[in-house]
Amino acid sequence: MKSTEEINIRTKLSILAIGLLSFLGILIETSMNVTFPTLMQQMNVSLNTVQWLTTGYLLLVTIVMATTAYLLKRINVKKVFLFAVAINIAGSFLCAMAPDFLILLIGRLFQSASTGLATPTLFYIIFRTIPMQKLGQYNGFAAMLISLAPALGPTYGGILNNYFSWRIIFWIIIPILFIVLWIGSRNISLETKKEDLSFDFIGLFLLALILIGLEFTLTQFSKYGLDYRFQFSLFSTLVILFVYLVYDHFSSRHLFDFSILKPIVNLRLFNYFSLQAINIGLSFLIPIFAENFLKTNSLLAGLILLPGSLLGAATAPIAGSWYDKVGAKFPLILSNSLIVFGAFLLWIFTDHLTIWLIMFFYLILRLGFNLGFGNTMSDASKYVDNKKRADQSSLFNMAQQYAGSIGTAVMSAMIAFQSIIFSNISSSKATLIGGRLDFAILFILAILSLSLTIFCQHLIKKNNQSISNQ
Repeated sequence: MKSTEEINIRTKLSILAIGLLSFLGILIETSMNVTFPTLMQQMNVSLNTVQWLTTGYLLLVTIVMATTAYLLKRINVKKVFLFAVAINIAGSFLCAMAPDFLILLIGRLFQSASTGLATPTLFYIIFRTIPMQKLGQYNGFAAMLISLAPALGPTYGGILNNYFSWRIIFWIIIPILFIVLWIGSRNISLETKKEDLSFDFIGLFLLALILIGLEFTLTQFSKYGLDYRFQFSLFSTLVILFVYLVYDHFSSRHLFDFSILKPIVNLRLFNYFSLQAINIGLSFLIPIFAENFLKTNSLLAGLILLPGSLLGAATAPIAGSWYDKVGAKFPLILSNSLIVFGAFLLWIFTDHLTIWLIMFFYLILRLGFNLGFGNTMSDASKYVDNKKRADQSSLFNMAQQYAGSIGTAVMSAMIAFQSIIFSNISSSKATLIGGRLDFAILFILAILSLSLTIFCQHLIKKNNQSISNQ
């Protein structure tokens, strides 16, 4: 492991370049949420259809991330970076000029593949080049970029959609991508220790079917409720999951080295998943709630999230430094406690929410999120061998991206499902009832996450006592 003094300017610029690429991908992902009412009108599509700009994006990001553990063991980081930038630029041009919804979706999928490569690569570089005593600080920086983007996205998209056009969202980032390309191509030099591995195509295919199946199941629920179509889709997905588990057990090829999933790492992985599910779910739900129920415009719907975003940006690096000094216990328990409190307030005050109340409650949630997000991954890395950091980076980032995809799909399904239960219900009323259910779901998830975080600390204490007694 390198000493602290060896973190040179080229390493920092490498992290900055890949961090900005990941940031831009996630920024565009959530900036589209506030444009959904506009796109539904201009392109004559439903909410269930247009939400695939987010759900489909996150789904493909997750699938691509499943390949990065293999890629980072076989291909130099610089080549991965250059390819990721190239397809992001291509996708941005497609989206900016899209004549219809299909072309727009294809462009978004190009961008999602880029983000799927960039985000695990960002953490991989940090794990490979940053010493353990600075890991929390640099993971805090990475977490700041990743968590700031989902909340800034609605503000960015709302301003441009309200005053100009949703197409400007894409035109603006194209020159920034070329700047990122220039910085990264001049500074990324980390060499990959190439391993003689065979890629697990069957495993990837089965994993993709599982992820798509879960998304499709939620779509069936939002359209038809609990009828036979939902039940068949759920059953089919569970069968494929069983087949995948059997295949992975007996196969000599693996997408990931699942041996890293020891009890403590598993609990940290769940916490990482739930934090992002809440984060992305709210970044989707709050703008929709503000526009459909509170009758705000897209600009104001996006600005609601801005104070929390700025607080989160300021908190993440500080939280990382705090973790470096005191360890995981207090930052992570405080993080999850604040999220429980914020989600509880959104739930019990749903019927009486105003722009200012949402802004304040979201502020609490964002503070909690940024205290824990980067630190959760940093702490898990203590229990993963250095040679398996690519597997950890790929697995954790795949989990957090799919958490966002599932979070978005669940939030959307709960709102859409109201039209099945109540005939002739207005969009405003459906958003209120569905939003209340969504906030309750997030509150329950937050309680579960806090409980498992406390249990994880118990396991760590027991593990440390066991080591000291040996």
